[in-house]
Amino acid sequence: MAKTYADINRRIREGNAVVFTADEIIGYVEEHGLKNAAKKVDVVTTATFGPMCSSGAFLNTGHTTPRLKMQSATLNGVEAYAGIAAVDLYIGATQMREEDALNNPYPGKFEYGGAHVIQDLVDGKAVHLEAKAYGTDCYPSGKADTWLKLEDLNEAFLFNPRNAYQNYNVAVNVSDRTIYTYMGKLLPKMANATYSSAGQLSPLMNDPLYETIGIGTRIFLGGGEGYIAWNGTQHATNVKRNSRGIPEGGAATLSLIGDLKGMSSNYLRAVSFTGYGASLAVGVGVPIPILDEKVLKRTTIKDSQISAPIVDYSYDYPNGTGKTLGKIDYESLRSGSIKVKGKDVPTGAISSYYKAREIASELKARIKKKKFFLSEAVQKLPANTVFKPMRQRGASK
Repeated sequence: MAKTYADINRRIREGNAVVFTADEIIGYVEEHGLKNAAKKVDVVTTATFGPMCSSGAFLNTGHTTPRLKMQSATLNGVEAYAGIAAVDLYIGATQMREEDALNNPYPGKFEYGGAHVIQDLVDGKAVHLEAKAYGTDCYPSGKADTWLKLEDLNEAFLFNPRNAYQNYNVAVNVSDRTIYTYMGKLLPKMANATYSSAGQLSPLMNDPLYETIGIGTRIFLGGGEGYIAWNGTQHATNVKRNSRGIPEGGAATLSLIGDLKGMSSNYLRAVSFTGYGASLAVGVGVPIPILDEKVLKRTTIKDSQISAPIVDYSYDYPNGTGKTLGKIDYESLRSGSIKVKGKDVPTGAISSYYKAREIASELKARIKKKKFFLSEAVQKLPANTVFKPMRQRGASK
């Protein structure tokens, strides 16, 4: 008999919920069988932790006296977008402090960006706000120059347009020179390969057809709680899939929202990539309600059953050719070495499987302690979408 969200939340409230992480459930189902396990298990927790460039935060600073309507603003020298309302700002994770972006010789190290501002706020540090305005009758002030802490802000919420990719590329470099990318430093002649995914722990790998994960799903976000606000940008689901429904490349993404004041830099951390810039490492945990055997079976996916495309970042990726050098499974990637076109290539992850496991376990603990309840999606994620390249028309048109 199928379970409902109400059934599962009641069991959580009573302290009787049976919860496993996505790592743990594989062995449990192998030992007890799918049918018996589906009757007993209530929730499987999934997680991922890694750089997610399409991230940022909305901040409301409160009004100055006299009032101003910000036209431009910086936080610790990083430009924030002020064209929203009088004292609302959006700070993007990858926006660079101007001197870092302009004065470092390629491939210089970019030291500080929007992600660092966000982490500084979460860590309780004061950040320097400088704002300019043109002045109006209702907002007469022309500038603001002050220091603000997270506790001083009326609202501060993380809003990430594109997080938790369902799958992603394995990056290599076939050229004769070292290149610097958001996938890290790639050595010439395929001397290394990098990847970024939690594989069998990753949320959308465990719900590949978006049966439970959707708009309105309550999640673990950056150490606090958040929600799936919408599908993410570049959400492309009309892709090739294997027999388990797993896409063999980038597919679905999630747009996430949550209160920055409840987060921790243990799970929300600024990172810098030499020659590329700043990004924000985001910890995301999603509980999957085990409503029936079908849902449970999908959570038993293994790294060996998930493959990712191998892409040359020296030419094919920057030029958008769509070509790949083959595909490889995550079990092989995690072994430390793969074979590409007959060559043994060392592998390294820019995401953290260790932290993903920690998040899945923390979410499990919160559920067991009756501190986290499940919410049913109010709308399913789109299941038949395509990501299109920019249509580049001439300026005269």
